[in-house]
Amino acid sequence: MPHTSLNVAQISFFNDPAGRLPEELLIAWPSLVDVADAVCEAGGRVAVVQACAHAQHLVQKGVHYFFLPLGRVPSADWHASLGKLLRVLAPDVCHVHGLDFHPEVLALAALAPRIPIVLQDHASRAPRLWRRPMWRRGMSVASGITFCSLEQARPFVDAALVDSKTELYAIPESTSRFSPGDQAQARRVTSITGDPAVLWVGHLDVNKDPLTVLRGIRDAARVLPDLQLYCCFGTAPLLGEVEKCIAQDPLLRERVHLLGRVPHERVEQLMRAADLFVLGSHREGSGFSLIEALACGLPPVVTDIPSFRSLTAAGTVGMLWPCGDSRALGAALVGSAARMGPDRRAAVRAHFERELSFAALGLKLCAMYQDLIERKRSTVLSVRGADPDAALRSS
Repeated sequence: MPHTSLNVAQISFFNDPAGRLPEELLIAWPSLVDVADAVCEAGGRVAVVQACAHAQHLVQKGVHYFFLPLGRVPSADWHASLGKLLRVLAPDVCHVHGLDFHPEVLALAALAPRIPIVLQDHASRAPRLWRRPMWRRGMSVASGITFCSLEQARPFVDAALVDSKTELYAIPESTSRFSPGDQAQARRVTSITGDPAVLWVGHLDVNKDPLTVLRGIRDAARVLPDLQLYCCFGTAPLLGEVEKCIAQDPLLRERVHLLGRVPHERVEQLMRAADLFVLGSHREGSGFSLIEALACGLPPVVTDIPSFRSLTAAGTVGMLWPCGDSRALGAALVGSAARMGPDRRAAVRAHFERELSFAALGLKLCAMYQDLIERKRSTVLSVRGADPDAALRSS
């Protein structure tokens, strides 16, 4: 059902360390655009407020993007510029990206005390004890907090950072514009081979755990002699160890291809060409590359962590394996290879359409916004007492 009455301000207080121009940020941070577009497609009106070294106003596909010089310490100019914009936008709800912008969120709440604020987790960790009072104050003004999986809220609840009146929601962090395609054609374009062809898209770091994945690939290759692994990665602090592991193992030397950083559009072709998607993450706020794989209909074989459980419906559209367990990965790859085929890819894409597509994400976000607005209104009415008209006049 369209939510044409919703007026949403999506706010990011994160300042780009590189100081890039607004047009560059919209390209570099696709989720900033995708989350806004998803709400627009569901019928909401969206304005994005982004901290930036360069002040600018852009309009793209009906979404207004306001880039403001908002520093980490709210100053008089900070309050004035954001306050003026909020008065113009008059949002029904403020959606703040990130959990750890407490001075900014407190200032936002002071500028717009009657507007519900929802915070969206982007892989934050519960802070150390000495930082918790500030976190507690900042999170106390939020009407709601959304995580990819409600399991991810547990450390914050256990640390008494979440107010009992704050509503928690489970909503995917973003979506993807990727789509399925002809696998044979994609293989010709990418020169991928293998039966199965397995694809990795992620950094080569401790959290992604590529060494465990390589050991799992080695175990699976003993059963699947035609297996090939293709690795796309950006930052690579473990590249030396990965290369050494491959060089020392004959089973890996002839099967592992380190592609490095590749253009985003080529990742889509690689996902269309591959048979299985693999990741060894120990922790993720969501899993953007996993969402992209699901968008392409590529069956995942990923670690059994909260966000991956949520994105794969507890492994019903893929296979989950315990973090750090290379033998379990090897068995999962063998089991997944036995189930490959067009029907399985279609089922993966159908799951994406139901749960992770632009339409699905937009409806989930709009339902959350509406719930928060109604809860805020009920709170105002209860505080105002028996005269609801008085509450409405003051809001």
